[in-house]
Amino acid sequence: MARIAGVDLPRNKRIEIGLTYIFGIGRSLAGKICAEAQVDGATKTDALSEDEVQRIRRVIDQDYKVEGDLRREVTLNIKRYVDLGCYRGLRHRRNLPVRGQRTHTNGRTRKGPRRAIAGKKAPPSKG
Repeated sequence: MARIAGVDLPRNKRIEIGLTYIFGIGRSLAGKICAEAQVDGATKTDALSEDEVQRIRRVIDQDYKVEGDLRREVTLNIKRYVDLGCYRGLRHRRNLPVRGQRTHTNGRTRKGPRRAIAGKKAPPSKG
């Protein structure tokens, strides 16, 4: 089992797909990494030689920010927006959609389940 950037890659998947299990690497970046490391993207992860794993590790370590470093950077960027008090920071603080989506009818994922608004009870009718 290949272990790259602190992540165990799945055994019987193509390396191009297996690399996407690392936070910060998507399909296109995985293809670029395989090309740069001179590894065939169709090779299964359990069929990789130790040399190929080392080349992939070297490419990722030198050129890309992944896993913990990337998560830390994203968190610090969000914290900076919140501290600045800019619009994006206010949306993060209130846990509302940040990228311009409408919230009048949608946005339940960010806002959570609907909360019922208790109305006035009608007095009992006589008769």
